[in-house]
Amino acid sequence: MTADAASAPAGTAGATGPEASRGPRARTATAYLRYMAGKLAGAAVSLLAVLVTSFFLFRLIPGDPVKFMTGGRQVSAEQLTNYREQFGLDLPLWQQFTDYCGKALTGDLGTSYQFNAPVSDKITEALPNTLLLTGTAFVIYTALGIFLGTRAAWRHGRLGDRLNTGLALTLYSVPSFWLGLLLIVTLSVGAGPLPGLFPTGGMESGGEEGFAYVLDVAHHLVLPVVTLVAVEYGQTLLVTRSALLDEMGSDHLTTARAKGLRDDLVRRRHAVPNALLPTVTLIFINLGRTVAGVILVETVFSWPGLGGLFYQALSVPDLPLVQGLFFVFAASVIVMNTVADLIYPLLDPRVGR
Repeated sequence: MTADAASAPAGTAGATGPEASRGPRARTATAYLRYMAGKLAGAAVSLLAVLVTSFFLFRLIPGDPVKFMTGGRQVSAEQLTNYREQFGLDLPLWQQFTDYCGKALTGDLGTSYQFNAPVSDKITEALPNTLLLTGTAFVIYTALGIFLGTRAAWRHGRLGDRLNTGLALTLYSVPSFWLGLLLIVTLSVGAGPLPGLFPTGGMESGGEEGFAYVLDVAHHLVLPVVTLVAVEYGQTLLVTRSALLDEMGSDHLTTARAKGLRDDLVRRRHAVPNALLPTVTLIFINLGRTVAGVILVETVFSWPGLGGLFYQALSVPDLPLVQGLFFVFAASVIVMNTVADLIYPLLDPRVGR
């Protein structure tokens, strides 16, 4: 062994060429760029797969869109042919597919059969309503799940932990549409001596302006948000609790306690930040789902969002609208999941090496 090799720092022995001349930061940056390129390439492949799936999947739905567009009226064969030519339904399937992919890549998702309007316009119109509903629920159930999951893990095995975990598992297994209908029956229609306290559906009563309009929308928002929070908070609670239980046996927490730190400081400064890494991924996935909305909940409460629009388009079937919504739903989850993957190495440097 030469004197130069013997004096080389640990971890660089045997490195030659450009790698040997670069420092640890440069090598870490290169590894992260490779990791990022792999994740972005995977996301691109997933989006392409969604594009292909959205085209072929919904063509299996029974029903003739052209007959729907005629409104059940008696029309001639020539008129039906004109409709098919107008919307490109007379073309071979492979040509319809290539046209669809080419337009989708430029942001053109087609024209809705049902509304005779661009699909992108219908999505843009309904998106704020979905973000209001699912975004409000997302903030509440994420904060509630992290708070209760942390307390349940720190009091592992006690009565509060068992009650929290049992309730979370029960509500997480409840179908959202069933819980929504139950809330409508008990709190909207009224049951026995209980009067109806909330609207049965919709987003507004109509005729309100200013602050009264805000209160009216908030009043309509209560039951669907409660439904989503009740069903979704359990997942965050269980993931946070499990991660924190794994973290509580770590040596650095034992060292922190040995130094005389109080349990609440050990939890806040050492245990919880490290245990939240799996929760971060879940948060970003749920954040992507806020764009997709919750189809059943929006349908049950007649909420004018993307979920309700998807159900309405599916019943026709309005193929361009169904395809466009499906692509937007899937793309939002893929994008947010990719963002979580890219952030993860910044929180835990061991990831991506």
